[in-house]
Amino acid sequence: MLIDKIKTIYYELLSYFVPEKQEYIVEGECNKCGECCRNIYSLDTYSEKEFRFMQFIYPPYRRFYIKGKDEEGNFVFSCIYIQEDGRCSVYDKRPKLCRNYPKKKLNHYLKMPDKCSYRVVKKDFRDYLE
Repeated sequence: MLIDKIKTIYYELLSYFVPEKQEYIVEGECNKCGECCRNIYSLDTYSEKEFRFMQFIYPPYRRFYIKGKDEEGNFVFSCIYIQEDGRCSVYDKRPKLCRNYPKKKLNHYLKMPDKCSYRVVKKDFRDYLE
């Protein structure tokens, strides 16, 4: 019992050092379905005008077009170079953001396409304590 109480106090103290941002991790391997290139979700693009400006200042974004919006109102983009079979037609020349997709650690939830073999996992509270 004393050990349980000590553990409780210990975990309570550690909880004060948990960052407020929730961290998510991405697990899995690419199955080369191309869905990530057809359904790129954006949480920080608020208007078409803003997107056009991003394309102007960052030319690699010119490969993307606005496909629509998701159920939360976030833009969904698609790449002009994705082929029917899910492969990139300019694979050797793809920009860094494509080569690094998906990042293994995220500070926000990332919706993965249904056919994608990656999955986003929310870190459990106990993970912060370790």
